[in-house]
Amino acid sequence: MRLVIGDRRLTLEDLINVTRKGYKVEISKEAYKKVAEARELVDRYVKEKKVSYGITTGFGKFSDTVISEEQTGLLQKNLIMSHSCGVGNPLPVDMAKGIILLRVVNLSKGHSGVRKIVLDTLVDMLNKDITPFIPEKGSLGASGDLAPLSHMVLVMLGMGKAYVNGELLDGAEAMEKAGVPVLEELSSKEGLALINGTQVMTSIGAHVTYDAINLMKHLDIAGALTMEALNGITCAFDPRVHEVRGHQGQIRTAENFRNILKESKCTTKQGKMRTQDPYTLRCIPQIHGASKDALEYIREKVEIEMDAVTDNPIIFCDTDDVISGGNFHGQPMALPFDFLGIAISEMANVSERRIERLVNPHLNCGLPAFLVENGGVNSGFMIVQYSAASLVSENKVLAHPASVDSIPSSANQEDHVSMGTIAARKAGEILKNARKVIAMEILSACQGIDLKKVNKVLGIGTEKAYTVVRESVSYYDKDRVMNLDINAVEELIERNSIVENVEKVIGELKI
Repeated sequence: MRLVIGDRRLTLEDLINVTRKGYKVEISKEAYKKVAEARELVDRYVKEKKVSYGITTGFGKFSDTVISEEQTGLLQKNLIMSHSCGVGNPLPVDMAKGIILLRVVNLSKGHSGVRKIVLDTLVDMLNKDITPFIPEKGSLGASGDLAPLSHMVLVMLGMGKAYVNGELLDGAEAMEKAGVPVLEELSSKEGLALINGTQVMTSIGAHVTYDAINLMKHLDIAGALTMEALNGITCAFDPRVHEVRGHQGQIRTAENFRNILKESKCTTKQGKMRTQDPYTLRCIPQIHGASKDALEYIREKVEIEMDAVTDNPIIFCDTDDVISGGNFHGQPMALPFDFLGIAISEMANVSERRIERLVNPHLNCGLPAFLVENGGVNSGFMIVQYSAASLVSENKVLAHPASVDSIPSSANQEDHVSMGTIAARKAGEILKNARKVIAMEILSACQGIDLKKVNKVLGIGTEKAYTVVRESVSYYDKDRVMNLDINAVEELIERNSIVENVEKVIGELKI
Protein backbone atom coordinates (compact mmCIF):
# COMPACT_ATOMS: atom_id res chain seq x y z
CA MET A 1 0.00 0.00 0.00
CA ARG A 2 2.80 2.45 -0.77
CA LEU A 3 4.39 3.99 -3.85
CA VAL A 4 8.07 4.90 -3.92
CA ILE A 5 8.79 7.82 -6.23
CA GLY A 6 12.12 7.64 -8.03
CA ASP A 7 12.50 3.86 -8.32
CA ARG A 8 10.69 3.42 -11.66
CA ARG A 9 8.35 5.10 -14.10
CA LEU A 10 4.83 5.90 -12.93
CA THR A 11 1.88 3.98 -14.41
CA LEU A 12 -1.81 4.77 -14.67
CA GLU A 13 -2.50 2.13 -12.01
CA ASP A 14 0.04 3.77 -9.68
CA LEU A 15 -1.85 7.03 -9.95
CA ILE A 16 -5.19 5.38 -9.17
CA ASN A 17 -3.69 3.48 -6.24
CA VAL A 18 -2.73 6.77 -4.61
CA THR A 19 -5.74 8.90 -5.54
CA ARG A 20 -8.52 6.35 -4.96
CA LYS A 21 -7.09 3.48 -2.94
CA GLY A 22 -5.13 5.37 -0.31
CA TYR A 23 -1.59 4.24 -1.11
CA LYS A 24 1.06 6.25 0.75
CA VAL A 25 3.90 7.98 -1.08
CA GLU A 26 7.64 7.97 -0.35
CA ILE A 27 10.64 9.53 -2.11
CA SER A 28 13.65 7.36 -2.86
CA LYS A 29 17.11 8.25 -1.58
CA GLU A 30 18.38 8.61 -5.14
CA ALA A 31 15.62 11.09 -5.95
CA TYR A 32 16.41 13.15 -2.84
CA LYS A 33 20.05 13.28 -3.94
CA LYS A 34 19.08 14.67 -7.35
CA VAL A 35 16.80 17.25 -5.71
CA ALA A 36 19.63 18.47 -3.46
CA GLU A 37 22.06 18.80 -6.38
CA ALA A 38 19.58 20.89 -8.38
CA ARG A 39 18.94 23.14 -5.39
CA GLU A 40 22.65 23.81 -4.98
CA LEU A 41 22.83 25.01 -8.57
CA VAL A 42 19.88 27.39 -8.09
CA ASP A 43 21.47 28.87 -4.96
CA ARG A 44 24.72 29.37 -6.86
CA TYR A 45 22.93 31.18 -9.70
CA VAL A 46 21.30 33.55 -7.21
CA LYS A 47 24.54 34.17 -5.31
CA GLU A 48 26.48 34.85 -8.51
CA LYS A 49 23.65 37.07 -9.84
CA LYS A 50 23.40 35.16 -13.09
CA VAL A 51 20.45 36.24 -15.22
CA SER A 52 18.14 33.22 -15.54
CA TYR A 53 14.41 33.22 -16.26
CA GLY A 54 12.26 32.73 -13.19
CA ILE A 55 15.24 32.57 -10.84
CA THR A 56 16.60 36.11 -11.08
CA THR A 57 13.99 37.59 -13.44
CA GLY A 58 10.26 38.16 -13.53
CA PHE A 59 7.80 36.00 -15.45
CA GLY A 60 6.14 36.06 -18.85
CA LYS A 61 6.43 39.54 -20.32
CA PHE A 62 8.51 40.51 -17.25
CA SER A 63 11.23 38.00 -18.18
CA ASP A 64 13.57 40.90 -18.95
CA THR A 65 13.10 42.43 -15.48
CA VAL A 66 16.01 41.45 -13.22
CA ILE A 67 15.12 40.72 -9.57
CA SER A 68 17.59 41.31 -6.71
CA GLU A 69 18.67 38.50 -4.40
CA GLU A 70 16.74 40.11 -1.55
CA GLN A 71 13.49 40.05 -3.53
CA THR A 72 13.64 36.54 -4.99
CA GLY A 73 11.62 35.05 -2.11
CA LEU A 74 8.95 37.75 -2.34
CA LEU A 75 8.86 37.25 -6.10
CA GLN A 76 7.90 33.59 -5.64
CA LYS A 77 5.16 34.27 -3.07
CA ASN A 78 3.71 37.09 -5.16
CA LEU A 79 3.72 34.74 -8.15
CA ILE A 80 1.49 32.27 -6.31
CA MET A 81 -0.95 34.85 -4.98
CA SER A 82 -1.29 36.77 -8.23
CA HIS A 83 -1.71 33.61 -10.30
CA SER A 84 -4.44 32.16 -8.08
CA CYS A 85 -7.14 33.15 -10.56
CA GLY A 86 -9.01 29.85 -10.87
CA VAL A 87 -12.80 29.93 -10.97
CA GLY A 88 -15.66 27.47 -10.90
CA ASN A 89 -16.38 24.32 -8.95
CA PRO A 90 -13.55 22.43 -7.23
CA LEU A 91 -11.93 19.54 -9.03
CA PRO A 92 -12.92 16.12 -7.63
CA VAL A 93 -10.78 14.91 -4.74
CA ASP A 94 -9.12 12.11 -6.72
CA MET A 95 -8.07 14.48 -9.50
CA ALA A 96 -6.79 17.05 -7.00
CA LYS A 97 -4.73 14.36 -5.26
CA GLY A 98 -3.43 13.31 -8.67
CA ILE A 99 -2.22 16.85 -9.28
CA ILE A 100 -0.14 16.77 -6.10
CA LEU A 101 1.25 13.33 -6.91
CA LEU A 102 2.27 14.30 -10.44
CA ARG A 103 3.90 17.47 -9.16
CA VAL A 104 5.87 15.39 -6.66
CA VAL A 105 7.03 13.13 -9.50
CA ASN A 106 8.08 16.16 -11.57
CA LEU A 107 10.02 17.80 -8.72
CA SER A 108 11.70 14.56 -7.64
CA LYS A 109 13.48 14.25 -11.01
CA GLY A 110 16.07 16.80 -9.90
CA HIS A 111 15.55 19.27 -12.73
CA SER A 112 13.44 21.83 -10.81
CA GLY A 113 15.60 23.22 -8.03
CA VAL A 114 13.22 23.13 -5.06
CA ARG A 115 14.32 22.49 -1.50
CA LYS A 116 13.66 19.13 0.18
CA ILE A 117 11.16 20.75 2.54
CA VAL A 118 8.95 21.75 -0.39
CA LEU A 119 8.86 18.21 -1.73
CA ASP A 120 8.22 16.78 1.73
CA THR A 121 5.32 19.18 2.31
CA LEU A 122 3.57 17.92 -0.82
CA VAL A 123 4.17 14.30 0.19
CA ASP A 124 2.77 15.00 3.67
CA MET A 125 -0.32 16.59 2.15
CA LEU A 126 -0.93 13.43 0.14
CA ASN A 127 -0.26 11.03 2.99
CA LYS A 128 -2.31 12.97 5.55
CA ASP A 129 -5.28 13.49 3.24
CA ILE A 130 -5.06 17.26 2.72
CA THR A 131 -6.76 17.99 -0.61
CA PRO A 132 -6.55 21.59 -1.88
CA PHE A 133 -9.66 23.29 -3.19
CA ILE A 134 -8.60 23.71 -6.83
CA PRO A 135 -11.09 25.53 -9.07
CA GLU A 136 -11.62 23.59 -12.30
CA LYS A 137 -11.45 26.54 -14.72
CA GLY A 138 -8.81 29.12 -15.58
CA SER A 139 -6.00 27.30 -17.38
CA LEU A 140 -4.93 27.89 -20.98
CA GLY A 141 -2.81 24.76 -20.90
CA ALA A 142 0.43 26.54 -21.80
CA SER A 143 2.92 28.11 -19.47
CA GLY A 144 1.54 25.14 -17.62
CA ASP A 145 -1.66 24.96 -15.60
CA LEU A 146 -0.68 28.17 -13.83
CA ALA A 147 -3.93 29.21 -12.17
CA PRO A 148 -5.14 25.85 -10.79
CA LEU A 149 -1.65 24.82 -9.65
CA SER A 150 -1.34 28.11 -7.78
CA HIS A 151 -4.36 27.14 -5.69
CA MET A 152 -2.53 23.95 -4.71
CA VAL A 153 0.47 25.99 -3.55
CA LEU A 154 -1.67 28.45 -1.58
CA VAL A 155 -2.45 25.69 0.91
CA MET A 156 1.25 24.93 1.36
CA LEU A 157 1.66 28.56 2.41
CA GLY A 158 -1.31 28.49 4.80
CA MET A 159 -3.65 30.28 2.41
CA GLY A 160 -6.50 29.16 0.17
CA LYS A 161 -8.80 26.30 1.17
CA ALA A 162 -8.45 22.55 1.51
CA TYR A 163 -10.43 19.45 2.44
CA VAL A 164 -9.40 17.33 5.42
CA ASN A 165 -11.46 14.16 5.90
CA GLY A 166 -14.12 15.68 3.67
CA GLU A 167 -14.35 18.97 5.60
CA LEU A 168 -13.53 22.21 3.75
CA LEU A 169 -11.27 24.44 5.86
CA ASP A 170 -9.04 27.47 5.42
CA GLY A 171 -5.60 26.42 4.24
CA ALA A 172 -3.77 27.15 7.50
CA GLU A 173 -6.44 25.37 9.55
CA ALA A 174 -6.39 22.35 7.26
CA MET A 175 -2.61 22.02 7.53
CA GLU A 176 -2.70 22.43 11.32
CA LYS A 177 -5.50 19.90 11.74
CA ALA A 178 -3.56 17.31 9.72
CA GLY A 179 -0.30 18.11 11.51
CA VAL A 180 1.61 19.42 8.50
CA PRO A 181 3.64 22.62 9.02
CA VAL A 182 3.02 25.36 6.46
CA LEU A 183 5.95 26.74 4.52
CA GLU A 184 7.04 30.04 6.03
CA GLU A 185 8.36 31.17 2.65
CA LEU A 186 9.25 30.08 -0.84
CA SER A 187 12.83 30.45 -1.96
CA SER A 188 14.14 31.35 -5.41
CA LYS A 189 12.70 29.35 -8.32
CA GLU A 190 10.28 27.39 -6.07
CA GLY A 191 7.04 29.18 -6.87
CA LEU A 192 7.64 28.77 -10.57
CA ALA A 193 8.75 25.15 -10.13
CA LEU A 194 5.46 24.38 -8.37
CA ILE A 195 3.07 25.84 -10.95
CA ASN A 196 4.81 25.71 -14.34
CA GLY A 197 3.70 22.36 -15.74
CA THR A 198 0.88 20.22 -17.12
CA GLN A 199 -0.08 18.31 -13.99
CA VAL A 200 -3.69 19.54 -13.86
CA MET A 201 -4.62 18.54 -17.39
CA THR A 202 -2.65 15.30 -16.98
CA SER A 203 -4.34 14.31 -13.72
CA ILE A 204 -7.81 15.03 -15.10
CA GLY A 205 -7.09 13.26 -18.38
CA ALA A 206 -5.42 10.30 -16.69
CA HIS A 207 -8.43 9.63 -14.48
CA VAL A 208 -10.79 9.93 -17.44
CA THR A 209 -8.58 7.58 -19.48
CA TYR A 210 -8.58 4.98 -16.69
CA ASP A 211 -12.36 5.16 -16.36
CA ALA A 212 -12.85 5.05 -20.14
CA ILE A 213 -10.79 1.86 -20.38
CA ASN A 214 -13.03 0.27 -17.76
CA LEU A 215 -16.19 1.62 -19.42
CA MET A 216 -15.02 0.02 -22.66
CA LYS A 217 -15.38 -3.39 -21.02
CA HIS A 218 -18.94 -2.52 -20.05
CA LEU A 219 -19.64 -1.46 -23.64
CA ASP A 220 -18.62 -4.91 -24.87
CA ILE A 221 -20.90 -6.53 -22.29
CA ALA A 222 -23.76 -4.18 -23.22
CA GLY A 223 -23.35 -5.05 -26.89
CA ALA A 224 -23.31 -8.76 -26.09
CA LEU A 225 -26.54 -8.47 -24.09
CA THR A 226 -28.14 -6.69 -27.03
CA MET A 227 -26.94 -9.49 -29.32
CA GLU A 228 -28.83 -11.92 -27.06
CA ALA A 229 -31.99 -9.82 -27.08
CA LEU A 230 -31.97 -9.40 -30.89
CA ASN A 231 -30.78 -12.87 -31.91
CA GLY A 232 -27.55 -11.42 -33.29
CA ILE A 233 -25.46 -13.29 -35.86
CA THR A 234 -22.16 -14.35 -34.33
CA CYS A 235 -20.47 -15.23 -37.63
CA ALA A 236 -19.30 -11.61 -37.79
CA PHE A 237 -16.99 -12.34 -34.82
CA ASP A 238 -15.10 -15.12 -36.60
CA PRO A 239 -11.39 -14.46 -35.89
CA ARG A 240 -10.44 -14.89 -39.54
CA VAL A 241 -12.49 -11.82 -40.50
CA HIS A 242 -10.52 -9.60 -38.15
CA GLU A 243 -7.09 -11.06 -38.64
CA VAL A 244 -7.14 -10.22 -42.35
CA ARG A 245 -7.61 -6.56 -41.44
CA GLY A 246 -5.14 -6.52 -38.58
CA HIS A 247 -6.31 -3.80 -36.16
CA GLN A 248 -5.66 -5.05 -32.64
CA GLY A 249 -8.66 -3.38 -31.00
CA GLN A 250 -10.93 -5.01 -33.56
CA ILE A 251 -9.31 -8.43 -33.06
CA ARG A 252 -9.57 -8.21 -29.26
CA THR A 253 -13.20 -7.08 -29.39
CA ALA A 254 -14.23 -10.02 -31.53
CA GLU A 255 -12.45 -12.34 -29.09
CA ASN A 256 -14.33 -10.76 -26.18
CA PHE A 257 -17.66 -11.34 -27.89
CA ARG A 258 -16.85 -14.96 -28.70
CA ASN A 259 -16.01 -15.52 -25.03
CA ILE A 260 -18.96 -13.60 -23.57
CA LEU A 261 -21.49 -15.27 -25.89
CA LYS A 262 -20.05 -18.79 -25.64
CA GLU A 263 -22.82 -21.42 -25.27
CA SER A 264 -25.58 -18.92 -26.06
CA LYS A 265 -28.79 -20.31 -27.58
CA CYS A 266 -30.23 -16.85 -28.20
CA THR A 267 -27.76 -15.82 -30.90
CA THR A 268 -27.84 -17.23 -34.42
CA LYS A 269 -25.76 -17.90 -37.55
CA GLN A 270 -25.95 -16.19 -40.92
CA GLY A 271 -28.73 -17.57 -43.14
CA LYS A 272 -30.80 -19.09 -40.34
CA MET A 273 -33.01 -16.15 -39.36
CA ARG A 274 -31.55 -13.55 -41.77
CA THR A 275 -28.53 -13.10 -43.96
CA GLN A 276 -26.79 -10.32 -42.00
CA ASP A 277 -27.19 -7.90 -39.12
CA PRO A 278 -27.19 -4.09 -39.20
CA TYR A 279 -23.90 -2.30 -38.63
CA THR A 280 -24.45 -1.67 -34.90
CA LEU A 281 -24.32 -5.45 -34.38
CA ARG A 282 -22.29 -6.76 -37.31
CA CYS A 283 -19.59 -4.06 -37.06
CA ILE A 284 -19.20 -4.12 -33.26
CA PRO A 285 -15.54 -5.25 -33.47
CA GLN A 286 -14.72 -2.49 -35.94
CA ILE A 287 -16.56 0.24 -33.99
CA HIS A 288 -15.63 -0.75 -30.44
CA GLY A 289 -12.14 -1.70 -31.58
CA ALA A 290 -11.42 1.74 -33.00
CA SER A 291 -12.13 3.34 -29.62
CA LYS A 292 -9.94 0.73 -27.95
CA ASP A 293 -7.04 1.54 -30.25
CA ALA A 294 -7.55 5.23 -29.47
CA LEU A 295 -7.50 4.53 -25.72
CA GLU A 296 -4.29 2.53 -26.06
CA TYR A 297 -2.62 5.47 -27.83
CA ILE A 298 -3.94 7.96 -25.25
CA ARG A 299 -2.78 5.81 -22.34
CA GLU A 300 0.73 5.73 -23.82
CA LYS A 301 0.82 9.53 -24.04
CA VAL A 302 -0.64 9.95 -20.54
CA GLU A 303 1.98 7.70 -18.96
CA ILE A 304 4.78 9.57 -20.72
CA GLU A 305 3.48 12.88 -19.40
CA MET A 306 2.85 11.56 -15.88
CA ASP A 307 6.58 10.86 -15.59
CA ALA A 308 7.76 13.97 -17.42
CA VAL A 309 9.63 17.11 -16.38
CA THR A 310 7.48 20.03 -17.48
CA ASP A 311 9.24 22.92 -15.73
CA ASN A 312 10.70 26.06 -17.14
CA PRO A 313 13.56 26.68 -16.80
CA ILE A 314 15.00 23.17 -16.56
CA ILE A 315 18.13 22.52 -14.53
CA PHE A 316 20.88 20.20 -15.77
CA CYS A 317 23.35 19.64 -12.96
CA ASP A 318 25.80 17.58 -14.97
CA THR A 319 26.65 20.62 -17.11
CA ASP A 320 25.65 23.41 -14.70
CA ASP A 321 23.09 24.67 -17.22
CA VAL A 322 19.69 26.25 -16.63
CA ILE A 323 17.77 26.26 -19.91
CA SER A 324 14.57 28.11 -20.63
CA GLY A 325 12.41 25.97 -22.91
CA GLY A 326 8.79 25.06 -23.43
CA ASN A 327 8.09 21.73 -21.72
CA PHE A 328 5.15 23.36 -19.92
CA HIS A 329 3.26 23.59 -23.21
CA GLY A 330 0.26 21.28 -23.15
CA GLN A 331 0.01 20.56 -26.87
CA PRO A 332 1.35 16.97 -26.59
CA MET A 333 -1.58 16.22 -24.26
CA ALA A 334 -4.23 18.53 -25.73
CA LEU A 335 -4.53 16.52 -28.93
CA PRO A 336 -4.73 13.13 -27.17
CA PHE A 337 -7.36 14.46 -24.75
CA ASP A 338 -9.45 15.76 -27.64
CA PHE A 339 -9.06 12.31 -29.18
CA LEU A 340 -10.13 10.82 -25.84
CA GLY A 341 -13.38 12.80 -25.92
CA ILE A 342 -14.06 11.69 -29.50
CA ALA A 343 -13.33 8.02 -28.71
CA ILE A 344 -15.68 8.01 -25.70
CA SER A 345 -18.35 9.90 -27.63
CA GLU A 346 -18.34 7.15 -30.27
CA MET A 347 -18.79 4.54 -27.56
CA ALA A 348 -22.04 6.25 -26.54
CA ASN A 349 -23.11 6.80 -30.16
CA VAL A 350 -23.13 3.12 -31.04
CA SER A 351 -24.76 2.22 -27.74
CA GLU A 352 -27.65 4.64 -28.32
CA ARG A 353 -28.22 3.22 -31.81
CA ARG A 354 -28.56 -0.24 -30.31
CA ILE A 355 -31.08 1.09 -27.77
CA GLU A 356 -33.13 2.46 -30.68
CA ARG A 357 -33.00 -0.95 -32.35
CA LEU A 358 -34.18 -2.63 -29.13
CA VAL A 359 -37.20 -0.35 -28.59
CA ASN A 360 -38.31 0.11 -32.21
CA PRO A 361 -40.93 -2.54 -33.17
CA HIS A 362 -39.86 -2.28 -36.81
CA LEU A 363 -36.28 -3.27 -35.93
CA ASN A 364 -36.32 -5.37 -32.76
CA CYS A 365 -36.97 -8.86 -34.14
CA GLY A 366 -40.50 -9.27 -32.80
CA LEU A 367 -40.09 -7.80 -29.32
CA PRO A 368 -42.97 -5.61 -28.06
CA ALA A 369 -42.86 -1.94 -28.96
CA PHE A 370 -40.72 -0.02 -26.45
CA LEU A 371 -40.00 -3.25 -24.61
CA VAL A 372 -43.19 -3.39 -22.57
CA GLU A 373 -46.28 -5.51 -22.57
CA ASN A 374 -49.67 -3.83 -22.72
CA GLY A 375 -48.23 -0.92 -24.68
CA GLY A 376 -50.32 2.21 -24.84
CA VAL A 377 -51.24 2.14 -21.20
CA ASN A 378 -47.53 1.61 -20.60
CA SER A 379 -44.88 3.67 -22.44
CA GLY A 380 -42.08 1.34 -21.39
CA PHE A 381 -38.60 2.23 -22.65
CA MET A 382 -39.78 4.91 -25.09
CA ILE A 383 -38.13 7.80 -23.29
CA VAL A 384 -35.03 5.81 -22.35
CA GLN A 385 -33.99 6.11 -25.99
CA TYR A 386 -35.10 9.75 -25.97
CA SER A 387 -32.83 10.48 -22.99
CA ALA A 388 -29.95 8.55 -24.53
CA ALA A 389 -30.33 10.54 -27.74
CA SER A 390 -30.11 13.75 -25.72
CA LEU A 391 -26.87 12.64 -24.07
CA VAL A 392 -25.15 11.58 -27.29
CA SER A 393 -26.20 14.82 -28.94
CA GLU A 394 -24.66 16.75 -26.07
CA ASN A 395 -21.50 14.68 -26.47
CA LYS A 396 -21.27 15.66 -30.13
CA VAL A 397 -21.10 19.30 -29.06
CA LEU A 398 -18.54 18.55 -26.33
CA ALA A 399 -16.40 16.47 -28.70
CA HIS A 400 -15.48 19.53 -30.74
CA PRO A 401 -11.72 19.75 -30.17
CA ALA A 402 -10.46 22.39 -27.75
CA SER A 403 -6.93 22.21 -29.14
CA VAL A 404 -7.83 23.89 -32.43
CA ASP A 405 -8.29 27.15 -30.52
CA SER A 406 -5.62 29.48 -29.17
CA ILE A 407 -5.71 32.93 -27.54
CA PRO A 408 -2.45 34.88 -27.04
CA SER A 409 -1.66 35.90 -23.45
CA SER A 410 0.96 37.78 -21.41
CA ALA A 411 1.23 40.65 -23.89
CA ASN A 412 1.71 38.18 -26.76
CA GLN A 413 4.78 36.59 -25.18
CA GLU A 414 2.70 33.44 -24.81
CA ASP A 415 1.21 33.61 -28.28
CA HIS A 416 0.10 30.01 -28.76
CA VAL A 417 -1.64 28.02 -26.03
CA SER A 418 -2.96 24.45 -26.03
CA MET A 419 -6.33 24.52 -24.23
CA GLY A 420 -5.36 21.01 -23.07
CA THR A 421 -7.00 21.35 -19.67
CA ILE A 422 -10.31 22.23 -21.32
CA ALA A 423 -9.90 19.17 -23.57
CA ALA A 424 -9.36 16.95 -20.52
CA ARG A 425 -12.35 18.39 -18.66
CA LYS A 426 -14.59 17.99 -21.71
CA ALA A 427 -13.56 14.35 -22.02
CA GLY A 428 -14.65 13.90 -18.42
CA GLU A 429 -18.10 15.29 -19.14
CA ILE A 430 -18.41 13.07 -22.22
CA LEU A 431 -17.46 10.07 -20.08
CA LYS A 432 -20.25 10.80 -17.57
CA ASN A 433 -22.80 10.97 -20.38
CA ALA A 434 -21.48 7.83 -22.05
CA ARG A 435 -21.67 5.87 -18.80
CA LYS A 436 -25.36 6.73 -18.52
CA VAL A 437 -26.06 5.72 -22.12
CA ILE A 438 -24.31 2.38 -21.68
CA ALA A 439 -26.29 1.80 -18.48
CA MET A 440 -29.44 2.40 -20.51
CA GLU A 441 -28.38 -0.15 -23.12
CA ILE A 442 -27.65 -2.77 -20.48
CA LEU A 443 -31.05 -2.12 -18.88
CA SER A 444 -32.85 -2.24 -22.24
CA ALA A 445 -31.10 -5.41 -23.36
CA CYS A 446 -31.94 -7.23 -20.13
CA GLN A 447 -35.58 -6.23 -20.61
CA GLY A 448 -35.47 -7.54 -24.17
CA ILE A 449 -34.05 -10.85 -22.95
CA ASP A 450 -36.88 -11.16 -20.42
CA LEU A 451 -39.46 -10.57 -23.14
CA LYS A 452 -38.21 -13.49 -25.22
CA LYS A 453 -40.83 -16.22 -25.33
CA VAL A 454 -38.55 -19.13 -26.21
CA ASN A 455 -34.96 -20.28 -26.04
CA LYS A 456 -33.60 -18.02 -23.29
CA VAL A 457 -30.26 -19.78 -22.71
CA LEU A 458 -27.63 -17.03 -22.56
CA GLY A 459 -23.89 -17.16 -23.09
CA ILE A 460 -21.70 -17.85 -20.08
CA GLY A 461 -20.68 -14.18 -19.87
CA THR A 462 -24.03 -12.59 -20.67
CA GLU A 463 -25.75 -14.87 -18.16
CA LYS A 464 -23.49 -13.48 -15.40
CA ALA A 465 -24.08 -9.88 -16.49
CA TYR A 466 -27.84 -10.40 -16.69
CA THR A 467 -27.91 -11.95 -13.20
CA VAL A 468 -25.99 -9.05 -11.64
CA VAL A 469 -28.37 -6.53 -13.22
CA ARG A 470 -31.48 -8.42 -12.12
CA GLU A 471 -30.19 -8.54 -8.54
CA SER A 472 -30.44 -4.74 -8.51
CA VAL A 473 -33.24 -3.97 -10.99
CA SER A 474 -36.36 -6.10 -11.46
CA TYR A 475 -38.18 -6.88 -14.70
CA TYR A 476 -40.20 -3.90 -15.99
CA ASP A 477 -43.76 -5.26 -16.12
CA LYS A 478 -45.52 -1.89 -15.97
CA ASP A 479 -44.53 1.77 -15.96
CA ARG A 480 -42.58 3.04 -12.97
CA VAL A 481 -40.07 5.83 -12.29
CA MET A 482 -37.45 4.86 -14.84
CA ASN A 483 -34.47 6.99 -13.80
CA LEU A 484 -34.17 4.97 -10.59
CA ASP A 485 -33.48 1.86 -12.68
CA ILE A 486 -31.00 3.73 -14.88
CA ASN A 487 -29.17 5.07 -11.82
CA ALA A 488 -29.01 1.60 -10.29
CA VAL A 489 -27.32 0.14 -13.38
CA GLU A 490 -24.96 3.11 -13.62
CA GLU A 491 -23.97 2.44 -10.01
CA LEU A 492 -23.18 -1.16 -10.94
CA ILE A 493 -20.90 0.18 -13.68
CA GLU A 494 -19.16 2.56 -11.31
CA ARG A 495 -18.64 -0.25 -8.78
CA ASN A 496 -17.41 -2.48 -11.60
CA SER A 497 -19.72 -5.27 -10.38
CA ILE A 498 -20.80 -6.39 -13.85
CA VAL A 499 -17.29 -6.65 -15.28
CA GLU A 500 -15.90 -8.41 -12.21
CA ASN A 501 -18.59 -11.09 -12.34
CA VAL A 502 -18.26 -11.63 -16.08
CA GLU A 503 -14.46 -11.89 -15.85
CA LYS A 504 -14.80 -14.57 -13.17
CA VAL A 505 -16.23 -16.97 -15.77
CA ILE A 506 -14.52 -15.92 -19.03
CA GLY A 507 -11.23 -14.40 -17.88
CA GLU A 508 -10.05 -10.84 -18.34
CA LEU A 509 -11.79 -8.85 -21.06
CA LYS A 510 -9.39 -7.56 -23.71
CA ILE A 511 -9.00 -3.83 -24.27
